[in-house]
Amino acid sequence: MAGKFVQATYPSDDISRRRLPIEKFAPSIWADTFTSFSFDIQAQEKRSKAIESLKEKVREMIIAGGSNHELNEKLILIDTVERLGLAYHFKHEIEEQLESIASNLSEHNDLYTSALRFRILRQHHYLVSSSVFNKFMDQDGKFDEILSRDVKGLLSLFEASQVRIHGEDIMEEGLAFTTHHLNALAQTLDCPLQDQVKRALEHPLHRNFSRIEVRKYISFYEKDCLHNKVILELAMLDFTYLQNLYKKELCDLCRWWDNIDLMSKLTYARDRVPEIYVWSLVVYFEPKDSLSRLAVAKCTIIASIFDDMYDNYATVEEAEAFTKILERWDIDEMDRLPDYMKIVYKFILSTYEEFVCEASKRGRLFAAPYVREVIKELSRGYNNELKWFLGVQMPTLEAYNANIIITSVVFLLTTPALLGMKSATDEVFHWLLNRPKLVLAAARIGRLLDDLGSDKREGREGQMLTAVTMYMKQHGVTKQEALNKFAEIVEDSWKDINSEWCNLPSYIPREVANLPLNFARASEIFYKSSEDGYTSPEKGMATQMADLLVLPLIV
Repeated sequence: MAGKFVQATYPSDDISRRRLPIEKFAPSIWADTFTSFSFDIQAQEKRSKAIESLKEKVREMIIAGGSNHELNEKLILIDTVERLGLAYHFKHEIEEQLESIASNLSEHNDLYTSALRFRILRQHHYLVSSSVFNKFMDQDGKFDEILSRDVKGLLSLFEASQVRIHGEDIMEEGLAFTTHHLNALAQTLDCPLQDQVKRALEHPLHRNFSRIEVRKYISFYEKDCLHNKVILELAMLDFTYLQNLYKKELCDLCRWWDNIDLMSKLTYARDRVPEIYVWSLVVYFEPKDSLSRLAVAKCTIIASIFDDMYDNYATVEEAEAFTKILERWDIDEMDRLPDYMKIVYKFILSTYEEFVCEASKRGRLFAAPYVREVIKELSRGYNNELKWFLGVQMPTLEAYNANIIITSVVFLLTTPALLGMKSATDEVFHWLLNRPKLVLAAARIGRLLDDLGSDKREGREGQMLTAVTMYMKQHGVTKQEALNKFAEIVEDSWKDINSEWCNLPSYIPREVANLPLNFARASEIFYKSSEDGYTSPEKGMATQMADLLVLPLIV
């Protein structure tokens, strides 16, 4: 019946969502920090010219030499360039050097260099063997205790253990060995090595966002008496150049959001646009990917509104109606919804039309419908969770596991990222949406870390089921056992990612494979230590955001 909201029929004892107190989220902590930003075009152009000049000098360093005795130095140079966030300027040169390094094993005799070679090659899609570490084991199959005095070697092995795959017992042993000794030694070390060790233990390099690590590493590298002045200068200029680019993008996004003025109408929803932008920045940070970043950010806003609407406000009846009407994707159906859902529905359709327009400008109109379908799918996923968590119906374990892949929002956040990528063909979109193991592993990490971070808030003192309590009911375990299981699945999923990373189909560009990997990294950052850094950024996420987007590196 057009023009009238039709209530669905549910059992009389069905729980009406708004019988629970509506959670009121704190306003954004950033106020007008980003909307007041003034972009200095001339200063940016000056930095750009200086960067181009310094890049040529660093490029010469990377391609110079080539004899066997220089391989160790070359590996350290590549690691330094990558940690300082400069590798995107030298992709071709680095790959050429790594081909040579991959074929040279005999020269890497010490623990530090062996572990460094192993990690970097794995991170560049080489499935090198962990047997390289056999020579560091004692007769009992344990790492030789003499290594406990080699702090740089321990740190290198710890970071190498983060790229381990299933069945690599030697790397599991390496993780335990290095974690134990680095924790014991940390307080005895001098700076900056002490700071590097503490940072690595808390934020393993492989699982963190490179741009956040860049700022930290610049400060470490600057204090190193052996640092290369040209590389350091380039890193500082490049960081500042990108920081100003990001601030301009975020300024534009925040102004767009303010003009829409949804928050005055959807008082139950979180206002977290800067946090959302940072999530999109983790997915893709390069300057050329501005369109993809903003598309991901706008889709993340949709996901956040969905999450709060289904989880924090809608009745089961309203949610069911919204899901069915969105499935039809017809603006004429909007009048069948309650007023607050009309606002959401109109916002989704208008934002999607922006995507269509941008895709059309770039000759990629074929990609837009994929975004529409993942939006619909996410709506169905949240609707399922609402009914499950309110006890209207209970899922099978298979249905629940399939649904968390959807509500992880990995597909909603990676699909729009492909809009601006020329390398993303129709075949690539099919690969993504056919649930490859790499994407499934990233989805599990995202969903489970989100569940761990938001369990206390969403449980509302036991009034509602959460993913954690649902697992407890299904498996008859304690809360701590459920939390331990979630953490175990996250670790296993990282091993899946590391394995699939080195076994990509030949038709999948590496920049596409980066999407699910970086999605998993974003989840690690925002839900660190079972905190919800998205909902409550003041608990730690805000400090990292300030380093990344607010505080200047060069005064």
